[in-house]
Amino acid sequence: MTDPTAFDNAPFIPDGAAYPDRWAEAAREYRSLETALGRARLNVSYGEHPSEKYDLFYPQSAKPEGTLIYIHGGFWRAFSRADWSHFAAGATACGWAVAMPSYPLCPEVTVSDITRSLARAISAIALKTSGKIALTGHSAGGHLALRMLDPALDIGTARDRLTRCLPISPLTDLAPLREVPLNDTLQLTETEAKSESPVHQPAPLIPVHVLVGAAERPSFIAQANALPWDVPVTEAPELHHFNVIDFLLEADHPFTAWLTSEGAEPPNWPNPSA
Repeated sequence: MTDPTAFDNAPFIPDGAAYPDRWAEAAREYRSLETALGRARLNVSYGEHPSEKYDLFYPQSAKPEGTLIYIHGGFWRAFSRADWSHFAAGATACGWAVAMPSYPLCPEVTVSDITRSLARAISAIALKTSGKIALTGHSAGGHLALRMLDPALDIGTARDRLTRCLPISPLTDLAPLREVPLNDTLQLTETEAKSESPVHQPAPLIPVHVLVGAAERPSFIAQANALPWDVPVTEAPELHHFNVIDFLLEADHPFTAWLTSEGAEPPNWPNPSA
């Protein structure tokens, strides 16, 4: 039986409950500044649901070198694109545009519905951008980033433009989530948990590198290491579930470089659980 707290994060992180408010405030400030500078296109619709919108942040350069799509987490039940805007700073400083989609949340919709919604978002973003597309996402967003690599999903012209995928603390096997209180909201069935688990997908056709904090809950470290494909996993020393994404603020971080430059390599940190 899975520990009912196995996927809880805030109670196990110092000052964990304060992170969402800090993210939201930083995101508001970033959106305000980028809008004033004319580098933000906000609330672009990609579907009929009110949450099916994305924000697009541009670099200073006239023509972006590519587009990084960041998919937010929140266990498919919380947050929106507007809570994470400032995490576009690193990639835009590297000359890339950054798109951040929202999506409908559980329990109004299912995880399968969210996957299909994100596929529409990726397809729509591809139609509004040019050049390379890289994917990243955190936690449930890491799950969704990996799901976009499934060749059975229709993501339009984005498929041929994908260059790299960096799932951060991703949920890769949803079966254990059926045994924790979270499933009261998700309502995952055995069939959906299997069909929506990246561990059951074909091996990806583009480079994938998994990042997880070495100080995260054991369940998240196990999830990060569960993919059956031959992909590297980095367990970042001392980082937990809430600060493992902070590198996205930095243009000169090796993982930002890996996403935005095909010649770059990620850090070669030893994994404590290896």
